[in-house]
Amino acid sequence: MLRFILRRTFGAMLILLLISVVTFLMYYAIPQDPALLSCAKNCTPDALAIIHKNLGMDEPLPVQYWKFLSGIFVGRDFAVGHCPAPCFGVSFRDQQMVWDTIMDRFPLTLSLTVGGLVVFLIVGLGTGMIAARFRGTWLDKGASSISLVLSSFQIYFLGPIVLGIFVYSTGWLDKPKYVPLTENPWGWFMGLLIPWLVMSVIFTANYTRMARSTMIEQLQEEHVRAARAKGMSGRYVFFRYAWRGSLIPILTILGMDLSALLGGAIVTEFTFGLAGLGRLAVDSVIGKDLPKLMGVMLVSAAFILVLNVIVDALYAVVDPRVRLA
Repeated sequence: MLRFILRRTFGAMLILLLISVVTFLMYYAIPQDPALLSCAKNCTPDALAIIHKNLGMDEPLPVQYWKFLSGIFVGRDFAVGHCPAPCFGVSFRDQQMVWDTIMDRFPLTLSLTVGGLVVFLIVGLGTGMIAARFRGTWLDKGASSISLVLSSFQIYFLGPIVLGIFVYSTGWLDKPKYVPLTENPWGWFMGLLIPWLVMSVIFTANYTRMARSTMIEQLQEEHVRAARAKGMSGRYVFFRYAWRGSLIPILTILGMDLSALLGGAIVTEFTFGLAGLGRLAVDSVIGKDLPKLMGVMLVSAAFILVLNVIVDALYAVVDPRVRLA
């Protein structure tokens, strides 16, 4: 099991290294000199040369990339001061350390992503399993119909509706806001409850249908029928054999949906006016602040890869044959 996880982790690190190369080359993909973004309107050649030196852009490209990569692990020195590891550079706009800015925004995006993941897995899988357990009854038909309707909604459409009903009209829930978990756990939960529910609607609907179909297939498998023939109770067979087998295709789809989940968190931030990594990325694009944009892309990619490694580990727990492959 440990070797399996180490192999997956090593593969994720190689992918992240490739992403870092592509991200770094973004500096030179734009037609404008990146140093001009830090220079005033009346920029003189001497001032531009100083900025090039301060940013390390007067050195060969391989040397620049090596300093950028090594700065993530050991830190780096700039004209504005020392940037401790992990160092993703200094912002062109506000001359602040990019890592500090990202860490101010990352807890919100992390809370949205993980919270939404937990909500749609619990609700979606639970509803799908109940529908499969009572196949053909009104519970099954109701769950299938509701999931079909909810799958057609979008975050930017459903968000204002939920706000209008539960916040502005009835006042049952608080307006979405971010409160650090360590400061006020209850305020953190209530402030993100609406974004979690809205963001998880589409995923919940999809996973409800998926869980139902995979569970029904598992209930028709030979080993499940054999367990029933041995006199095992229906509940034991359902959870011991069919439930575990149905998780394999669900985990496969979950691994592919993680990037979409992060994208849903970004859309949710804009819908509810929350300042996370998504808003930081858009502001960086508009302001042409390449160090911030590079940092956001690398941190987001690393976050998705970490979640994929966790999913792979769960895959190996559910299906031991994966560890033997």
